[in-house]
Amino acid sequence: MRKRLGVLALSGLAVLSVTGLAGAAEPGARDVSASAKGHDGPVIVGHRGAPGYRPEHTLASYELAYRQGVDWVDVDLVPTKDGQLVARHENEIGGTTDVAKHPEFAGRKTTKVIDGTSFTGWFTEDFTLAELKTLRATERIPQLRPNNKIYDGRYQIATYQEVLDLTRRLGRELRRELGTYPEIKHSTYFSSIKNPTEPKLVELLKRNGLNHPKAPVIIQSFEVSNLIELSRQVRVPLLQLTSASGAPADFVAKGDPRTYADLVTPAGLKEISKYADYLGPEKAQVIPVVNGALGQPTKLVADAHKAGLKVGPYTFRNENNFLPQNLRSSANLAEYGNAFAEQEAFLKAGVDGYFADHPDTALEAVKAFQGR
Repeated sequence: MRKRLGVLALSGLAVLSVTGLAGAAEPGARDVSASAKGHDGPVIVGHRGAPGYRPEHTLASYELAYRQGVDWVDVDLVPTKDGQLVARHENEIGGTTDVAKHPEFAGRKTTKVIDGTSFTGWFTEDFTLAELKTLRATERIPQLRPNNKIYDGRYQIATYQEVLDLTRRLGRELRRELGTYPEIKHSTYFSSIKNPTEPKLVELLKRNGLNHPKAPVIIQSFEVSNLIELSRQVRVPLLQLTSASGAPADFVAKGDPRTYADLVTPAGLKEISKYADYLGPEKAQVIPVVNGALGQPTKLVADAHKAGLKVGPYTFRNENNFLPQNLRSSANLAEYGNAFAEQEAFLKAGVDGYFADHPDTALEAVKAFQGR
């Protein structure tokens, strides 16, 4: 077992990296096996790139995030019919592409049950990569991000290889190491249809020379079994995602009664530390919203640090719709609210970084918090 902690640059002015655990690791936690240059500091991850400004999971969104100053972007991965990995938040693409406008694909519309939920639409696993490349990305939440609609129809669906190529090219141009947080979506579902994501991801990492402890890659998943198995197959860090409600889909499929709430107990965190390096909780698990305002921080950050885990919650967004009521600027849910106040509260709570739809705002919040 080995553990490497991530490196990133904040605002392009300094390279910030996490060089150790916050607090002593509990027995059984994975060992730190690599050091990092620079200074300790919160890690800002461009969540799906910079979707506050460009349609999510497009090369344009990732490029903008990097140019705004982050060193990491979050890349959700789903497979195609012919076994390629593409960047989409969900395998259902009716809401993020113009597939409904393609009469040649009208017959592909169908209903599927994925992780216990029924979805009707078009699914990546029913298309070859060549077919997906004929589609164009659209803004997922136009009612909240109307300005992004100007970019509808301009960008193709990107493969993970294309994201890696972009990351490598921009890293040379910007003269800093850039990296990705690939997230494995719906692992149990894709395994059930004999189109698993994990072996494809491992092969891509090996092909790109990224299967080693210092590689700028951190693999994430909301499921548990796949991360445990990957901890035996890859040499890059792993991140366990959790939710404020529900249970991992692999637990449900196996009849395991444990929930995400069980995973974030001290005992659960100690188990996570045996296979993962990071915890990615939903924001409410760190600071709940009480009567429309941020409440008091829970013990999660302290408990995770004690287990030897770095904590990076999700997702921070500028629009009123995603902020507690007392931090909203108006009744217009698309307008920006006091995102800085929200992010400052989480930084004070001791998080080691976070996922943000507006990377420039998050980087500014970190700089202000550090008094820079």
